[in-house]
Amino acid sequence: MADGIVGRCIRRRAITPSMVRLITMVAVLGAAVGAGTAYFAGPLTRQPVTAATQPASLIASDVEWPICTTMGSLDGEADWAPLDADFAAGKRALGAGEWKTAIAAFELAAVREPGNADIHNYIGYAYRRLHEPEHALAHFEAAIAVNPRHRAAHQHAGEYYASIGKLAKAREHLAALDRICLIPCAEHADLQTAINRFAATADR
Repeated sequence: MADGIVGRCIRRRAITPSMVRLITMVAVLGAAVGAGTAYFAGPLTRQPVTAATQPASLIASDVEWPICTTMGSLDGEADWAPLDADFAAGKRALGAGEWKTAIAAFELAAVREPGNADIHNYIGYAYRRLHEPEHALAHFEAAIAVNPRHRAAHQHAGEYYASIGKLAKAREHLAALDRICLIPCAEHADLQTAINRFAATADR
């Protein structure tokens, strides 16, 4: 992942009646797509596998398990910032590369919101950057257990399994992303790339 902050510059323009109609049409279309996603994509039934079940000899090295490229901007302020101070602090720490500080903040937030899959995903990402893949995987799997449709957690877990040669497990997560992403998504593309890479290495 690129560690830089992704900035967006938005030009302000006067709102015209035609713009209002366009915005309304986009909002209606977005609602329709969301409803279709909820209807056609049922819950995943696979059982989460924790890192505790993996032999120590199979834990991937930092070089083998690629850093995620789909986390987006990690430290930008957003509407959620005033809602939970620890969550906001965790996001800022991630953006600054302060992985241990981020974990501590998110763990405090998790006490209040144990069912928040994003919190587990961010903790897993921080552990990943600390070169502790076994702890990272446990949190990615926890995120999936809470929300079976969490795309980033499926990508991260799948990349881990690919890196230790468990391509069947990796493809389970790829299949999950097939069902979740009704249109092409970066998480699916990155995981497919990782699987192809490690499959080619295994065939040598």
